[in-house]
Amino acid sequence: MKIAIPTTVGRLTIHFGHCEEFMLIDVDEKSKTIIKEKNVKAPPHQPGLLPPWLKEQGVDLVIAGGMGQRARSLFIEQGIDVVVGAPAEVPKKIVIDYLEGKLITGENVCDH
Repeated sequence: MKIAIPTTVGRLTIHFGHCEEFMLIDVDEKSKTIIKEKNVKAPPHQPGLLPPWLKEQGVDLVIAGGMGQRARSLFIEQGIDVVVGAPAEVPKKIVIDYLEGKLITGENVCDH
């Protein structure tokens, strides 16, 4: 499985659509381990662009701080699952917590 986390200055950014980069993390769900990590520069902000772009990158899951309902719908249409309300932590910690069932999510901080 490949997980995408929107980042700014190496941490999850609350403003999903305006992140600097995405940390793409390949994981083995059975062993709950990280196989590979890669930072990719985010394309310029454009509504509707990120779901197909991340699908092209092979992403299966996006873990975000906040995301609007329309964006979530577009990801689901692309076959990408979405988790919102994640804390502004380093991506590796977020992914390990997710794999171990320990990721504590809060409120979706985006309402558009």
